Amino acid sequence: MKFTGIDHIFFDLDHTLWDFDLNSKLAYGQIFRERNLSLNLDHFIGIYEPLNLEFWRRFRESEITKEQLRYQRLKAAFDACNYAVDDVEINHIADLYMSYLPNNNHLFAGCKELLDALKAKYRLHLITNGFEEVQHLKVKQAGLDGYFDLILTGEAAGVKKPDSGIFYQALEKTGATIANSVMIGDSLEADVRGAQNIGMPAIWFYRTGEPVPAGQLIAKELADIHSFFEL
Repeated sequence: MKFTGIDHIFFDLDHTLWDFDLNSKLAYGQIFRERNLSLNLDHFIGIYEPLNLEFWRRFRESEITKEQLRYQRLKAAFDACNYAVDDVEINHIADLYMSYLPNNNHLFAGCKELLDALKAKYRLHLITNGFEEVQHLKVKQAGLDGYFDLILTGEAAGVKKPDSGIFYQALEKTGATIANSVMIGDSLEADVRGAQNIGMPAIWFYRTGEPVPAGQLIAKELADIHSFFEL
């Protein structure tokens, strides 16, 4: 199918355009080298990534604070690896990670080609639950800042996806309407259902083996998204 009557396309950033897992691993690799950590990086990442997703879920649902997220995901990962790291070092690693993360800017294949094609006809925006200072740095240093009219973070909005409030703020700030907008993101809960809960259609950037709800539009690669729009 192709969307008609669309003027605004809202994207998620991490895991959708910006290759979070790869960039995150590179940041931790630098930290492990600088801090002389003897823990195997691949082993750590294998433990850390699912824990990080769970702590982000808890943060998204306001069960924990930003500071608790930054500390607890590392504490839990090091404990699960049976690798002793004291609280001072964990907090230092957390600070280094936030500093280094935007320096690695691998994008998913076809990202800029897709944005170039869409930008010629549509207004593009970002809605992201990531931290304000880090997300803007990621966008700038990845060379994406010229594509988006609005970059709205959960931190700036005061609410996070899937809360309808962040979607309504994005619509108000851009002059978009539910009827002329589409959301694209990798999270079924935050991006897809968050948008659909206010009546906005959504494309799921499908990177997992989760069951696909009946009728849900999916794109397994960014290049697949071209087919949904009149270009």
